Amino acid sequence: MTQTASTGTAGPQTAGRVQQGVGESAGRPDATLKVTGEFAYSSDLWLEGMVWGVTLRSPHASAWIRSIDIGPALAIQGVLAVLTHEDVPGEKFYGLEHKDQPVLAIDQVRYQGEPVALVAAEHPETARRAAAAIVVDYEVREAVTDPRLATEFVRRQPVRVGDTFEAEVVVTGEYEVGMQDQAFLGPESGLAVPAEDGGVDLYIATQWLHVDRDQLAPCLGLPPEKVRLSLAGVGGAFGAREDLSMQVHACMLALRLDRPVKIVYGREESFFGHVHRHPAWMRYEHGATREGELVYVKAEILLDGGAYCSSSPAVVGNAASLGVGPYEVPNVDIVATGVYTNNPPCGAMRGFGAVQACYAYESQMDRLAAACGLSPVEIRIRNAVSQGSALATGQIIDSPAPLADMLRELAAMPMPPAATSDLLDLPGGVSQTTHGEGVRRGVGYGVGIKNICFSEGFDDYSTARVRAELIGGEPHVTVHTAAAEVGQGLVTIQAQIARTELGIERVTVATADTQVGSAGSSSASRQSYVTGGAVKAACEAVRARFDGLPPALALEKFGPIEETREYRHRPTYPMDPVTGQADSHTQLALCVHRAVVDVDVELGLVKVVELAAVQDVGKILNPLALEGQIHGGSAQGLGLALMEEIQVREGKVLNPSFTDYLIPTILDMPPMRLSILENPDPAAPYGLRGAGEPPTLSSTPAIVAAVRDATGVALTRVPVRPEHLVG
Repeated sequence: MTQTASTGTAGPQTAGRVQQGVGESAGRPDATLKVTGEFAYSSDLWLEGMVWGVTLRSPHASAWIRSIDIGPALAIQGVLAVLTHEDVPGEKFYGLEHKDQPVLAIDQVRYQGEPVALVAAEHPETARRAAAAIVVDYEVREAVTDPRLATEFVRRQPVRVGDTFEAEVVVTGEYEVGMQDQAFLGPESGLAVPAEDGGVDLYIATQWLHVDRDQLAPCLGLPPEKVRLSLAGVGGAFGAREDLSMQVHACMLALRLDRPVKIVYGREESFFGHVHRHPAWMRYEHGATREGELVYVKAEILLDGGAYCSSSPAVVGNAASLGVGPYEVPNVDIVATGVYTNNPPCGAMRGFGAVQACYAYESQMDRLAAACGLSPVEIRIRNAVSQGSALATGQIIDSPAPLADMLRELAAMPMPPAATSDLLDLPGGVSQTTHGEGVRRGVGYGVGIKNICFSEGFDDYSTARVRAELIGGEPHVTVHTAAAEVGQGLVTIQAQIARTELGIERVTVATADTQVGSAGSSSASRQSYVTGGAVKAACEAVRARFDGLPPALALEKFGPIEETREYRHRPTYPMDPVTGQADSHTQLALCVHRAVVDVDVELGLVKVVELAAVQDVGKILNPLALEGQIHGGSAQGLGLALMEEIQVREGKVLNPSFTDYLIPTILDMPPMRLSILENPDPAAPYGLRGAGEPPTLSSTPAIVAAVRDATGVALTRVPVRPEHLVG
């Protein structure tokens, strides 16, 4: 059930009303193909004469490499090449923020799954057999797997304001978040094709084309213009495709053999081939008056970055700057730290550091409510931020933030009906583990605040090229950006903006590639903001050249019209390394959740009965797609709350499969009741507010709070497992 509240959003200034424009549930051009199974994902790529690449990976979390014998692999019929670090044609290291990750391991391996050698063969099975035949002499060494014992920092970021750290009511808690996987359904894959100019064309499922290229080119020993990337069909991302995986390996093999090379990871290899959500250990102390008004928050946040840097510094910054949540707190002392270990590398995942902190600070707000004799909703209302409030970093919230009203609306929503004796309605379902005798119902609330767009001084922009012309006598628009469609509906949004701004219904969104300026990453809920802003700006420039004429007449008179525009949002600044003070974020978004659960307290089984959410999105561009984003973000939060965790023991991953790594299915997701608010941000295109990530923050603590309410168990770690409930 969905209801939408509009609060003052002005309609866009357009060239004329058209169908499927901004504000409508425009259909996705890829919808039918995906439903029927005909959509071409990157793993479906095929080219005459292509061969297959396979990666040999380390079985150890930490070891010296004494020697590599590739002879047995080369002796296998059908094997065309075996490459090691000695065959890297250019720089041997790459990385998002620091170039610390080797293309192929040189003298040591730092995590289980680190790439050591590459094989190319005529058949994928031959390539796999050959990779297994390579003999690597490892000298295993002790691995650093407990981040609490790690001594090498990725980043240490304090946030400090005020000097009063005494209060009438004090609650403390220690919390832990497990390592979550992005669990996209399309494993890493791509096709590298050598070009006549000595360069390479790469067709790849990724989240940002230009940053991939800028890491690839130095490693391949090529200038950037000779490394051309085109976006292939992406089967989900959620942050895991921000880092390189098989890109450089496929290109190396293609250039060596002068033949197209395809690499497709299986599900198990995918678990080793991308970064994960940082596990976290957090200690919080909240002080308040007896009336429940916050006086101070102290926190220590420890994030396990794993073997390499990836985007860990930015994740640490997010956890620190948003570490007290959307609450007014005059005194803050937070230290967020990311460390290196020999565990799998961690980096971007939906929520990006704010998820871990949210679970801790929301758990604390529930403890504080109990200590003050207040309801979970009331304690949050009394401390809620609003427009004009200052974050712990000193940044002023300069756009609508009606958190208190959102909480009141959420609390007033009808509750779902009481559980019945129908097995389908009970925890455990038709397995008949219970008939309801041990089932208890609980209700919990969660609030999250998430930054939108890149932060801390990152040069965050996007580029769009828009061309209007007559085709078959009818006006037609082509929109070309490098923005990655990773399943979120960005292609649809770009077309909607073009229709709205130009009054032309026939719109084609060209394949994203590096032949147009950068669009940055499809992450940080930023693409509707920055790429939408770029498309809007380019369309406005095209429309200005219509000289006031209707599109058809203008194009007949002037011929094709093409304009390219960059769009940048307002500047952000790095956090002060001592105090953390800075206007570090572009935009902030709020979502609040209420969860209703039934728990079998004897068996430790949980059924989420309903999730209700209120979210402010500034402006709804596509209602149906937006609802899907809120549902999807809530599902990932549910997964973190109750089932999703990569099990790592002594640096070894124990469950690299969807048999053992559990993700929510349609049977686990409850009905959702949504209220979507439109309080426009005057600084953003159309007043929009990024919407994809905030539901992931608040759904997790809401669900866990509901389980606590049903069981009376403290529950300081996620995911919650049955043994946590029945002790």
